[in-house]
Amino acid sequence: MDKKATLTLHDGKKIEFPVLSGSIGPDVVDIRTLYGKTGVFTYDPGFLSTASCNSTITYIDGDAGILLYRGYPIEQLAKHCDFLEVCYLLLNGELPSAKQKGEFDDMVTRHTMVHDQLNRFFTGFRRDAHPMAVMVGVVGALSAFYHDSLDIDDPEHRKISAFRLIAKLPTITAMGYKYTTGQPFMYPKNDLSYTANFLRMMFGTPCEEFKPNEVLVRALDRIFILHADHEQNASTSTVRLAGSSGANPFACIAAGIACLWGPAHGGANEACLQMLEEIGDASKIGEFISKVKDKNSGVRLMGFGHRVYKNHDPRAKLMRETCHEVLNELGLHNDRLFKLALALEKIAIEDQYFVERKLYPNVDFYSGIVQRALGIPVSMFTCVFALARTVGWIAQWQEMIADPEYKIGRPRQLYKGAPRREVVPLAGR
Repeated sequence: MDKKATLTLHDGKKIEFPVLSGSIGPDVVDIRTLYGKTGVFTYDPGFLSTASCNSTITYIDGDAGILLYRGYPIEQLAKHCDFLEVCYLLLNGELPSAKQKGEFDDMVTRHTMVHDQLNRFFTGFRRDAHPMAVMVGVVGALSAFYHDSLDIDDPEHRKISAFRLIAKLPTITAMGYKYTTGQPFMYPKNDLSYTANFLRMMFGTPCEEFKPNEVLVRALDRIFILHADHEQNASTSTVRLAGSSGANPFACIAAGIACLWGPAHGGANEACLQMLEEIGDASKIGEFISKVKDKNSGVRLMGFGHRVYKNHDPRAKLMRETCHEVLNELGLHNDRLFKLALALEKIAIEDQYFVERKLYPNVDFYSGIVQRALGIPVSMFTCVFALARTVGWIAQWQEMIADPEYKIGRPRQLYKGAPRREVVPLAGR
């Protein structure tokens, strides 16, 4: 039996709308015909109660603390898979066989080089430019270097663009870092894994051979997996909105990177680390918590709570374990900031003020500490996030392009400006 929802208007008129059900999660009311039937729109700032699309990629149950990629729990993927397996899953819907994984890994590896003229593009930026500003510019410029794969209606072009973006983002990210430090660019090596290659391009020099530490490689690989996709968040919605106009994939991903740069989105782990630095010592946590509770202080507890998760962020536990592994491997188990983070976490999760508001640690609370331990500077944190999220953006973009129902994005508004009025000529004003 078809489900229906009934809307009663102010004049008593009743209008029925279909109720659609997903495979899991809440039902949605299909209001596409609302304006045509009633002459009114819905009002939903921030899209808190609006599904902008249907998708088969990622599912989040914020109340239960569940995150699924193509139906697989994030905990299992982070434990049993590497990042490129997760990339294959997000793009193709299924985990690869050994043969498929080998072919996929090889294809990504063969696209890691960037056009040699792109090297010169970096010199147009100041050395002290923020790495995210550089990343937005360089990724946006890729369409000028790879214009042989820009036909979004051609499945083969979309496939090639996807491989190019996934493969070249680590190279571009590392080049951005090297440029700011004045060190020479490091070219990728085909005998290294995706993540080991990135670490080498970041921290290696031509002076000596770089030997990746497998514990650190696995830790960063897990960071990539945990950040690969996260449903219809702000940056993903930006990629979809840009893509709905028919923009090329490089431009769409650059738009997503620009959105991710916002401190309320991709900059949260950087803000969390800055918060810990400002607290400085575990003895000052009590004073800091008091300020957080004072609404007039303007002090916020960063790394706790989430727009979607109203329970524990499932990624946070995994990130916490990874944090321990990295610090133990590097002999930093007495690291000041990590000990401070643990003390802050213990107080916050036991304090009724935060428990009642369901402010639990999220993935950003620990990921900044892990990246800091790996030697990644704070200014690069969001770049690493963008590198990891690129595959999710591409998967979402491809899904949208292939959806027969997709249309150019065009939100409505509630206009509260001046009503119609007449222009008075300049002499009479």
